[in-house]
Amino acid sequence: MTRKPAPVRALSARRGRVAAVAVAGTGLLGASFAAEPDSAEFYRLTVATAATWALGGGTPDTRADKTEHPVLAPILIGAGTFAVFYGCALIARRIPFLRKAITSVLRYAEQGPTPQVLLVTLANGAAEEIFFRGAVYSVAGRHPVLVSTGVYACTTVATRNPALVLASILMGTLFGLQRRTTGSIQAPILTHLTWSTLMLRYLPRAFR
Repeated sequence: MTRKPAPVRALSARRGRVAAVAVAGTGLLGASFAAEPDSAEFYRLTVATAATWALGGGTPDTRADKTEHPVLAPILIGAGTFAVFYGCALIARRIPFLRKAITSVLRYAEQGPTPQVLLVTLANGAAEEIFFRGAVYSVAGRHPVLVSTGVYACTTVATRNPALVLASILMGTLFGLQRRTTGSIQAPILTHLTWSTLMLRYLPRAFR
């Protein structure tokens, strides 16, 4: 029987590890959104989810000749993306189906202490980029943006919230394009954290 070349075996092993982390993280994510807001269980599960993504992400492969580390541009992109989402939310709140989906997420921000909710939100945001735009992107093959976004969206289905799934598709595509353009996960991390902070700070007001 012909043995696979060492690089192929190594890639297959990495893909297996990434798949295992994705399954574990998906289960924890679903459980965290099934927990009561501002409960000890909710915080334990969200911290465990972030730890799973971060530890499972490892060190992403980047090409030394195409690695950029922009700071201001990703922050501005995060702010601009928030503005677009906020405008869409003002429309969505008039649609019962979408309003229900969004408010079911915002109840975690409304009922929990802001510093703690912000901390776990940012921890999960950074950890998601380490895993999805790091590990998943690195083993995705010829279409890393499409594959990493698809895995990200499929994972978000565990929340059982259509608003979050839609956001994961849109933002996952943006984060993937940033990773492809810069060769680094720094840009998507900064954009993700900026966007999450502004969403958490201002979006609940629109649905009170």
